[in-house]
Amino acid sequence: MIRSEILREIAPILNPHLVVCNIGLPSQELHMIDDNERNFYMLGTMGLSSSIGLGLALAQDKTVISIDGDGSVLTNLGTLPTIANNVADNYILLIIDNGSYGSTGDQPTYAGKKTKLEAVAAACGCENVVTCQGVDTGKALQAAIDSKKMTIIVCKCDSGNIKLPVITKDPVVIKHRFMEAVAS
Repeated sequence: MIRSEILREIAPILNPHLVVCNIGLPSQELHMIDDNERNFYMLGTMGLSSSIGLGLALAQDKTVISIDGDGSVLTNLGTLPTIANNVADNYILLIIDNGSYGSTGDQPTYAGKKTKLEAVAAACGCENVVTCQGVDTGKALQAAIDSKKMTIIVCKCDSGNIKLPVITKDPVVIKHRFMEAVAS
């Protein structure tokens, strides 16, 4: 499975929750699959989806799911110890690990080589770290939601992108409708 197939499969699970989605193609794919006011699309800040999601989870009680990529997490490794030391049981970080920087042309990441993000997360002190294959992501995500425990899911999948347009929705509109979803 590639990332877009995983997102299509988990969209019904994501739908009632607040979602902060990684920059570039992941946001474009989620926007195409299930655009709604509870999705916050990162349009220009690589590596910050997980940090923003954690901050949002710490500020309120709704379930927050950050969808991040291995490349983005690698650019902001400081987020993993921050997550470990600021537990929010309404927070789930889903790292879609395709071993590549998918939005910039599928260049390989270190997660596609020797670095294992699940081991890095555990070494940082994250207590609930789950690894799954793409096909099992829905089950792993639903189990994390049901557990009501902060969880890091590292989903291993194939690299690959689908052709789709950029998000044309104004970033201010995305922000305002997401803020209204958070407040409701």
